[in-house]
Amino acid sequence: MREKVSFTSAGVACAAWHYPGTNGGCVVMTGGFGVTKEPGTDRFAERFAAAGFSVLAFDHRNLGESAGEPRQVARVRDQLADWRAAIAYAKTLPGVRRVAIWAFSLPGGYIVQLASEDLGLAAAIAQSANVDGPTVTRHASRYQSTGAALRLLGRSLLDVVGSWFNRSPRLVDLAGPRGTVALLNTPDAQLGSEILNPDNRYPGWQQSIAARSVLPAALYRPAKYAPAARCPILYVVCEDDKSALAAPTLKAAATTRLAEVLQVPGNHYAPFTNAHQQVVQAELTFLQNHLLQASTPAAGLTN
Repeated sequence: MREKVSFTSAGVACAAWHYPGTNGGCVVMTGGFGVTKEPGTDRFAERFAAAGFSVLAFDHRNLGESAGEPRQVARVRDQLADWRAAIAYAKTLPGVRRVAIWAFSLPGGYIVQLASEDLGLAAAIAQSANVDGPTVTRHASRYQSTGAALRLLGRSLLDVVGSWFNRSPRLVDLAGPRGTVALLNTPDAQLGSEILNPDNRYPGWQQSIAARSVLPAALYRPAKYAPAARCPILYVVCEDDKSALAAPTLKAAATTRLAEVLQVPGNHYAPFTNAHQQVVQAELTFLQNHLLQASTPAAGLTN
């Protein structure tokens, strides 16, 4: 029941799945940092579509089925631009009257920044969101060996320099055990492939990122945009999240005027595993409240 579509962001064609809906609401979605649309959104998009919502699930430029070079380069500013283009495109889809946005992990942080902009959004869902890169990076370093941390820094700097000379990116794995060079070595990050890609269901997902992408992502702190949010935000917080951390997200939620909070037990990927039904139901209720009503009521902070 879904169809492949594409839209243009800064001249680059971004690939997406469009799930047609029936109720006038549309949810724009991406996966986590370096996670393509299928492993990152399928399980949630299917549930939203079954409830009558249109869904637009897309790949950022340079990743997955989207165009763009060099491959596997994930720049925060470019991905935010892709989001704005996706939101604009979603508004042109047949029958769409109101638009919400959804993402998890680092792109879950994008949700907070985008919600603060004048994009005409009705609602936003930040799931297991990284809203404070510096704090999260310091915490994640506990799971790195000193040698691996230095090699990651060196590879990142060399890749930045290489980009000045149009050299191919030096890649790092999205996750790996302590002592390996990876974006994250946290315990829950190491579960990501098994949870998002069981039995290699998505063989086209390249689970690596350009090393030049690491430092800007580590410095990104979207929590500062939370007080300026223009639409309601549902923060889904995993209490034992070692990859995005609960505390910074709860702090951001406390400064968000139209915030709702769902806290669930478990790690970064709990919404895909043990807490899936609880999280999906809460997200559907939130979407129904804010996309299907004539006006958006004020929402208080809840647990």
